Amino acid sequence: MMLLALKLVLAHFLGDFVFQPARWVEDKLEKKARSKYLYFHIGVHLVVLLFLLQFKHIGSIVIIIVSHYLIDLAKLTLTNEKNFRWLFAADQLAHLLVLVGVVYAIESFTIDFSFLLSPEMLLFFAMIAFVSYVSAIIIKMLLAPYITELAKDEEEGEGTSLKNAGRYIGMLERIFVFVFILLGQWSAIGLLITAKSVFRFGDLNKGKNRKLTEYVLIGTLLSFGLAILAGLAYNYLITLI
Repeated sequence: MMLLALKLVLAHFLGDFVFQPARWVEDKLEKKARSKYLYFHIGVHLVVLLFLLQFKHIGSIVIIIVSHYLIDLAKLTLTNEKNFRWLFAADQLAHLLVLVGVVYAIESFTIDFSFLLSPEMLLFFAMIAFVSYVSAIIIKMLLAPYITELAKDEEEGEGTSLKNAGRYIGMLERIFVFVFILLGQWSAIGLLITAKSVFRFGDLNKGKNRKLTEYVLIGTLLSFGLAILAGLAYNYLITLI
C-alpha cells in the first residue's frame, strides 16, 4: 500500500509543481478550458502516472486523470483575486482525496484514529495550542501598556508592517522552539534567535526606533521564554503519563 501511495503522491507533485511552468498556470487562469496548457498539464500527469505505475492499474489512472481535469477546471472557473489561496488549498485537498480513494480501491486499508486521543497526543496538542495561540494572548496582555505608545509613533509615520505579520511570526517561532526542545536541539534555538536578530537589525539600529527596539526585545524574550517553558513542561509531563 505504501509503495502505491508514494508513487501516486510523487506523480501528483511532479505533474502539478515540477513539470508545470508558471506561464502554463497564467495561460490557464486567463483562458480557462480554452487553454492548450490545461491539456498539456493533464497529459504530463498521464505520462508520469503511466511511467511510475508501469502501465498497471489503467482504470485507476483514468479515474485520476478525469477527476484531475474536472477539479482543475472547477478551480480555474471559480478563481478570483480574493479566493485564489483558498481554492488552491481546496484543489490540492480534492486531488489528494482522489488518490486516497484510488489506493483504498486497489489495496484496502484501515486507519486507527484512536491514537489521537492518547494522553501523549492530547498533551502534545495542548502544548501546541499554548505556544501558538495562548502564548500570543499572554504576550499581548503583558505588552499592552506599550502598544498604544507605539501606535502613536506609527501614526506619525515611523513605519508600518504587514497585517498580523508579527502575530504569525511569533506563533511560528514558538512552535519551532517547542519542537527543537522536544528534539533536544538547544543549539537550533540559538540559531533562530540570531536569525531573527539579523532580520530585525535594519529596523532597530536607528535612534528614533529605541522604543520599538525595547518593545521587540521584550516581546521576543517573552515569546521564547514561554515556548521554552512549554517544551520543558512537555518533556516533564510526558514522563508522568
